[in-house]
Amino acid sequence: MSERVAVRKTYKLFIGGKFPRSESGRSYLVQSSNVSLASRKDARDAVVAARAAVKGWAGATAYNRGQILYRAAEMLEGRREQFVALGIGGDEVDAAVDRWVWYAGWADKLAQVYGGANPVAGPYFNISAPEPTGVVAVVAPESPALLGLVSVIAPAIVSGNTVVVAASPSEPLAAVTLAEVLATSDLPGGVVNILTGAITETAPTLASHLDVNAIDLTGVTDASLATELEVKAAENLKRVLRPALADHDWTADPGVTRMTALLETKTVWHPKGV
Repeated sequence: MSERVAVRKTYKLFIGGKFPRSESGRSYLVQSSNVSLASRKDARDAVVAARAAVKGWAGATAYNRGQILYRAAEMLEGRREQFVALGIGGDEVDAAVDRWVWYAGWADKLAQVYGGANPVAGPYFNISAPEPTGVVAVVAPESPALLGLVSVIAPAIVSGNTVVVAASPSEPLAAVTLAEVLATSDLPGGVVNILTGAITETAPTLASHLDVNAIDLTGVTDASLATELEVKAAENLKRVLRPALADHDWTADPGVTRMTALLETKTVWHPKGV
């Protein structure tokens, strides 16, 4: 019997809940695997998909968003060995699963903790409620590949934002494999979009895109690139999260800063009845 030919996997982009190749047809090698090299048009397509998903995702109940994040944790747990085979430590996979669960638990608590009734001088109800910012562009950290991704994606989407993630060019396999997890986790298409390839090509497009409401520069390690992206983001007053410090401990308690940084507060006045 002749030996069978191995089916070589091509790691594609994740846009709108689908896995397209780059429109440019380009790819690059990582660990002997072909990985799509996203273009500026791919970045724009991802923003279109993210914007289309905002209404449905932000309009979903907090309970439902929490269920979906928890489902992502379940599916990630089931694929543990697949991530380990990519060279990601088992402890890191476990920590990523735990982080999904942690953020899932916050879904129906954000409004209670960061909203509420305000005392006012007059016969009115004055209520403040947190709302999602909208479309968030994220530059993912290079290491830890999986835990870092979960730590920047989950706090953005738990409150109803949608994201376009520029994955680390040197560690893209974890990102696309995580996309496969999310695609089977009941997450609506377009809520999370993942681009692989050169950050220097996709990030400036995301930073200057007028339909992106915020940009998280966590994974940017080049100070000059970070400055360039902040300048571009200023064109439509995007909210900017600055790059993480080199010694940032991703295993520590993440706190709530990343969630609250991507929220807007809406205050409503209503007359009291008699």
